[in-house]
Amino acid sequence: MVNYKAELNAIFMALGHPARRAMLARLGKGEATVSDLAQPLDMSLPAVTKHLKVLERAKLISRSKNAQWRPCQLQEAPLNLASDWIEDQRKVWESRLDRLDNYLHTLHANSKKGAKK
Repeated sequence: MVNYKAELNAIFMALGHPARRAMLARLGKGEATVSDLAQPLDMSLPAVTKHLKVLERAKLISRSKNAQWRPCQLQEAPLNLASDWIEDQRKVWESRLDRLDNYLHTLHANSKKGAKK
């Protein structure tokens, strides 16, 4: 379980920066080079490389070697892990809110009965 939490922490930390999310969105369309990823961003290539290292540590991307190029590819498994965790949390909170809604309806119904007496 500790490893699972560490993976999620790395994933959510990596997703916490808009530039990294933009890079992932671009990689969702297909592999890209560092230059491709840097083009729409207002940052230097070294800054882009630092962001890519964060994404690699979170296993959100992989980089292959093709001659002098190091194209990046999106890895879906970590995104699925984060999505599954979010879905589990959504179910927990929906259940809690449903119970609260039922409780409030019961209170309201009981207050109506008490007002009629």
